[in-house]
Amino acid sequence: MSAAESLEPALEVRAIEQKARSSSFYTAMKFMAKPAREAMFAIYAFCRAVDDIADNGVGTREERHTALDAWRADLHSLYAGGDPGCAAFLADAARRYGLRKEDFLAVIDGMDMDVAEDIRAPSLETLDLYCERVASAVGRLSIKVFGMEEQPGFDLAHHLGRALQLTNILRDLDEDARMRRLYLPAEYMREAGADASDPRQAVANPAIDQVSRKVAQLAHAHYAAAMRVLRARPKGRLRAPRLMAAVYSEILREMEKQGWAPPRHRVRLSKSRLAGIVLAHGLIG
Repeated sequence: MSAAESLEPALEVRAIEQKARSSSFYTAMKFMAKPAREAMFAIYAFCRAVDDIADNGVGTREERHTALDAWRADLHSLYAGGDPGCAAFLADAARRYGLRKEDFLAVIDGMDMDVAEDIRAPSLETLDLYCERVASAVGRLSIKVFGMEEQPGFDLAHHLGRALQLTNILRDLDEDARMRRLYLPAEYMREAGADASDPRQAVANPAIDQVSRKVAQLAHAHYAAAMRVLRARPKGRLRAPRLMAAVYSEILREMEKQGWAPPRHRVRLSKSRLAGIVLAHGLIG
């Protein structure tokens, strides 16, 4: 994406908000005041933009790497007071909430991991680094908007970001395999005697259930740690992260009930189920 292709900031945020209306993310954001909600949608728009570069398959790897570098340059310019180019729609949120440039850059680094190669059964260490960049860095941006202090906020971002990303990995096994990617850790694949060389064959192996359940245990541990931060009631507007944790941990439990042995069906929560979670968790300040 070049600077010439960027939308006028308000339109950019509105466009991404429309796309997100059916998502759990939107359910959580509805509880925020307008300036904070618009800042969150600006962050979300940024994540969607760089994720599209990594995932849409348009261009060579070098061309997609160059596109991500263009975003890096625009972010450096934004924070230096120059022409922000594509990053123009982030200017108000960055200024109002003190969003850190290094967290935006970390997200791009995570997307570049997907551009550099099709990730297939990374080590646990590499998987954790990937989650740190594509999810927990987004959490560090978000806690600024939530008005949290950095120590509890960054702890929450560390654990909730990883929990959400691991849940999404388990939810997107088939979609990722179609892109020849497999984010399940190599150590667990070896333990299960599962070959990871071809992601499509790997996710068709019944042993994938054993592997996925171990990843689910990691996710549960991070949800539990995130909830310990939230139960301590640190300063900040905590409805949105509390709702995200409640919704996605419920999705994880539903996946565990279904299991990951093929054939799988993508788990979605019904509107009534979401409404119940909102009533149980979304009304708490």
